[in-house]
Amino acid sequence: MYGKVISACLHGVDGKLVEVEVDLSNGLPQMMIVGLPDVAIKESMERVRAAIKNCGFTFPLQRITVNLAPADLRKEGSAFDLAIALGILKTSGQLPDEALSDTLIIGELALDGSVRSVPGVLSMIATAREHGIARVIVPAENAEEAAWIGGCEVRCVRHLSQFRKSEGDAEAAVAGGAEELSAGPMESLTAASREASTAEDDYADVSGQLHVKRALMISAAGMHNFILIGPPGTGKTMLAKRLPTILPPMSDSESLDVTKIYSASGKFADRRKLIRERPFRMPHHTISAGGLVGGGGIPKPGEVSLAHRGVLFLDELPEFSRVALEVLRQPMEDRFVTIGRARAVYRFPAHFLLAASMNPCPCGYWGAASDQQGCVCSPLKISHYRAKISGPLLDRIDLHVEVPRIEYKDLRGPQQPLSSADMRDAVERAHDIQKRRYAEAGIMFNSELNGKKLQKHVKLDPPSAQLLERSFSALGLSVRAHDRILKIARTIADLEGQSEIRADHVAEALQYRVLDKKINPHTLFG
Repeated sequence: MYGKVISACLHGVDGKLVEVEVDLSNGLPQMMIVGLPDVAIKESMERVRAAIKNCGFTFPLQRITVNLAPADLRKEGSAFDLAIALGILKTSGQLPDEALSDTLIIGELALDGSVRSVPGVLSMIATAREHGIARVIVPAENAEEAAWIGGCEVRCVRHLSQFRKSEGDAEAAVAGGAEELSAGPMESLTAASREASTAEDDYADVSGQLHVKRALMISAAGMHNFILIGPPGTGKTMLAKRLPTILPPMSDSESLDVTKIYSASGKFADRRKLIRERPFRMPHHTISAGGLVGGGGIPKPGEVSLAHRGVLFLDELPEFSRVALEVLRQPMEDRFVTIGRARAVYRFPAHFLLAASMNPCPCGYWGAASDQQGCVCSPLKISHYRAKISGPLLDRIDLHVEVPRIEYKDLRGPQQPLSSADMRDAVERAHDIQKRRYAEAGIMFNSELNGKKLQKHVKLDPPSAQLLERSFSALGLSVRAHDRILKIARTIADLEGQSEIRADHVAEALQYRVLDKKINPHTLFG
């Protein structure tokens, strides 16, 4: 006897449909699962056997072969448990054939038949919808998460015993046993997840450093990478950590993409609503290259993917290993990560804003205007410290911002603090300008401009072009740095509500390239 049901697995952060084929034949009673299953799937044989018996069904005393097709795709996890169990019950005649047709089945089984939640439900259901599957059955704990994907009838199940067949009703095992989800599709639930978060951190808490706040406002408005350079205690980490308070809100599609990644990674804590706040990831400097970009036998998302559509903050950048830093170059440019394995190639989204900080030297006090603390580093030691960050990586960082020491009179004197709310208002206005400008271009922010799009949307008047031409040779800029200056100038103009880029916009953009190769690093802070 032969039967088939449909389930799904994760391939990176994307869902892949899997046909669970079950064959019952004469022979010694045994069960075998084929189709490149991992250890968790092989162990499902015992979970399925116990669950079927403990729910009042009959486990067939026959030779049972379960094939997970396509057979050349590696599968992992426990999401196939429920599908395997229902496939066996369907093939042995304990469930009607038509009850499970055109239905995606996902869930892990406990020994008593309880159905447990699994990660990655969002990606799996999105794939099912793309393939025209009309109905999905998920664990009750995943029900609200599953409801965010419209276009499918979502039903939840808490126990395998809910699938016991009712007399005279072939559909009762699913339509009556699995509970219809009361929550609606994504469009009807969006409003509930848009409640503004109350952030305790505010840029009004930071004394002085108005030029740094200006640079961070430019970074947030155009989603430009930045690095803060300054002595210890000047507020670099404090400034960077407050960046999420001024970032533009995520669109529905961005929220869904981010939520899929966290769901697939098993880090989706609150399944009742989509992730609406842009991620802020701050890995320790001991992290490996695999931890940053993802890895493993079956690769999992790394920090660059968990920071997708948000911020990846690397505090004390030179303390990270050179290997870990160099793997950032490709995702910073292409906005995705490709990881190759012998049997498959995995692709993870990685569209993030890189925020970094560093000291000007190993001791941290080069250029600090203090009579009590001076730099003790030799020029050679400073050069070796700076060399930990390669030129190609620095080239991909748009804004290089100096964070000098604050004087006491500036710290305690009367101030007019620039708050996060003020900065966020300016950022959102600039974001609205970009949204209208790039409506047909398929991008959202100035940092995404390249090639023909850059030429089309960034045009310089003669004075601006002359200034940039002189600076290109004087500073030894690369072509990539040249393009990034143009993008920053475009963002500065947007913040001022100007459609044309002026010479003062280009001049300000040039000020944020202090780490370019022909600038002497020992001249920082005067």
